[in-house]
Amino acid sequence: MPANDTADPRDRPGIDTSKPHPARMYDWYMGGKDNYPIDEEMGRQLIALEPRLPVMARVNRAFMHRATRWLANQGIRQFLDIGTGIPTEPNLHQVAQAIAPDSRIVYCDNDPIVLAHAEALLRSAPEGVTAYVQADVRDPDTIVRQAGEILDLDRPVALSLVALLHFIPDGDGAYELVERLMSELPSGSFLMVSHASADFTPDTAGQAGDIYRARGVALALRSREQVTRFFDGLELADPGVVVVPQWRPGLGEPVPGQDDGPIPGYAAVARKP
Repeated sequence: MPANDTADPRDRPGIDTSKPHPARMYDWYMGGKDNYPIDEEMGRQLIALEPRLPVMARVNRAFMHRATRWLANQGIRQFLDIGTGIPTEPNLHQVAQAIAPDSRIVYCDNDPIVLAHAEALLRSAPEGVTAYVQADVRDPDTIVRQAGEILDLDRPVALSLVALLHFIPDGDGAYELVERLMSELPSGSFLMVSHASADFTPDTAGQAGDIYRARGVALALRSREQVTRFFDGLELADPGVVVVPQWRPGLGEPVPGQDDGPIPGYAAVARKP
């Protein structure tokens, strides 16, 4: 873990500045400073196509807050958050531990900048635990092994894959990865997902895909039916697979601008029977 809070996280070794990274672009959309010119450059290209991208980032974050709050109120006390991203308060552990201070959270990401912020991620409530795993979702065995050192995998766990799976194409085994991760979790565990889609703006989505590919970043914008497939064998919580702002909006605060047009993505939470 980093020992020097004054060091600029962008100076960490191992950070690839030759191409944009989704976590750093998300940080830029959210108004953060832990990104590079190449991330901003691509972000501006995409905003030229879809000016509401910063709103979409905030809507997605708000879903994570609502879903975490709902899961904590269902009695879930363990969370595995893959694709954590650069910390933005309140983060998942803060939301969960505000309801249940004894909650245990393991964060996981593959971006060294997120590793540089791990100390902030680890500021747990005294009654609970937070930890960080540096790994890629494409390496589920490493994630499960290291997360199992903190989480009791014989007790229910909420697996959070928020704004992640649309960066995992079918060729990389997206569905198999989710199935593999959920197979390690016991009955009563949950899967929470948000996922971008081309259902609402197919022309714009196609152009966005071209921009991502030109920068060496995969983008798999799935339909509602394809997103629903991630929940095969699980019991969807009401209201099912819906556009992101429609998932239990009463559990959070509205995001300014979210009603100015369709948010091109879906969200859902489901229980493992």
